[in-house]
Amino acid sequence: MNCKKTPTVPLFPSLMFSLRHFKNSIFGAGLTLETLQAQLESVSVPYTDIDCRTCPNPCDEGHDSYPSKFNVDTESTMFGSVKPYHRQIVISTGKMDWDREITNTKNSLAAHVQHVMHNAPISAPSLTPEAKNKRSAHVSGVFNSSDSNKISILNGSHHTISDNPEYETVLVFPDFKVVTEIPRSLDGAKALWDAALTSNVSTIPPVNEKSNLNSWIIPYSCVILLCSHKRRDNRCHIAAAQLGQAFTRTLEDHGWTVDTEIEHPLHRMGPPLEELQGTDEENEEQIMKQVQELATEKRALILRNSHTGGHRYAGNCIIYTPQGSGVWYGRVSTHEVESIVSQTLEEGLILPPLLRGGMNISRPGCKSLNDW
Repeated sequence: MNCKKTPTVPLFPSLMFSLRHFKNSIFGAGLTLETLQAQLESVSVPYTDIDCRTCPNPCDEGHDSYPSKFNVDTESTMFGSVKPYHRQIVISTGKMDWDREITNTKNSLAAHVQHVMHNAPISAPSLTPEAKNKRSAHVSGVFNSSDSNKISILNGSHHTISDNPEYETVLVFPDFKVVTEIPRSLDGAKALWDAALTSNVSTIPPVNEKSNLNSWIIPYSCVILLCSHKRRDNRCHIAAAQLGQAFTRTLEDHGWTVDTEIEHPLHRMGPPLEELQGTDEENEEQIMKQVQELATEKRALILRNSHTGGHRYAGNCIIYTPQGSGVWYGRVSTHEVESIVSQTLEEGLILPPLLRGGMNISRPGCKSLNDW
């Protein structure tokens, strides 16, 4: 990334509830906001110190509020509650709630992927000297995809885009890829593993004449995941419903197009990655051009997902972008959605009080997560 280092400055210093008023307050159990900001700055995470909440308290903007018995954990330290993982997948189910343990659901793709993962362990990531230096400056909660071998398995609310309802559609992050035509079987899970989940797989999938899987870059500028797993915790289910509506309204007010079902990527992205005909260098250049164009189109995909951990911090929200960043926010209510849209999605800046953690959000020399 060829980014010039510039200081981050507040964009709206006159907001009524400026976070400057809380610099010396306790942020969770023993972590001040000032300390958190210093930690983020030490590992080059672009952030802003404007307010997360843009409306008065109590709210007079008409934002929906959570029930009085919602009981979110506001005492423990939330930052650092996300553990490193190598990839996260979101499997099509067409549902907004699932069995308590999705990998125990018989004959589900989640169960099959879990089985493959346990029987085909990933080798330890091969770290370059540069990557090792990044690790030495590690801050708990801020990690790179190369820091772990773990695959995080989620179910999603999206329906499969395959003509065959027995074939699933899976989103793969931080690769920002969608993989289709995956049989809901052990063989399907193995094919997905080989095509998109092994530690050494690249953006361009390997040739496999025995597999009918197709993959594309996800045809959106961002994917917003909202935990709605009622059987794990009803707070997430309640929060996801309200946040989904709030994000949709706010994004549309900002000129975005919003989908809650994935558009077939063939319509926007052309043939699948498996059919690229150029050299590796030419194909990589074509893919980079695609993702850079997507990042400017203001098209959002909002999905509900299964349990991500930390339901006591509901609402839980994960934001993925074509640049490869994954931002995990917690304690999100409808009152913070405007700031998330204007600051994180449009300006590429982290809102520290909401941050549980993030993947690939350390961006040395960059002023924004939106930089390349």
